[in-house]
Amino acid sequence: MTSYGIGDVEALLGLKVHVIRYWEREIPLVQPRRDHLGRRVYSKGDLRILLRLKHLLYDRRFTIEGAREELFRELSGSSVDLRSHIDALRSELLDLYFTVHAWGPEPRGAKKGNSPE
Repeated sequence: MTSYGIGDVEALLGLKVHVIRYWEREIPLVQPRRDHLGRRVYSKGDLRILLRLKHLLYDRRFTIEGAREELFRELSGSSVDLRSHIDALRSELLDLYFTVHAWGPEPRGAKKGNSPE
């Protein structure tokens, strides 16, 4: 099972840690587990919910209460097949995002588009 630290989640969402912690208190669907040192560890499911929550709050301008209700409605709705397909795509995109960022920045002086032959 892939898991992510709060720093990874902070970078992915582009939000401060205190905002993520606040959302955890307000949205019971987001329940990161703790590792042996007590640090938050987020699952892909947690990330999907947080990404959707950010969209509802920042793009669609929901209140936190309205976003909570919308998330519950969406998760109990009848469009489960479409939702599961979208969730699978999001999981793949998250994997790609963290794979690309794990490689790190391109070395200085490296020219884009040129591959060693």
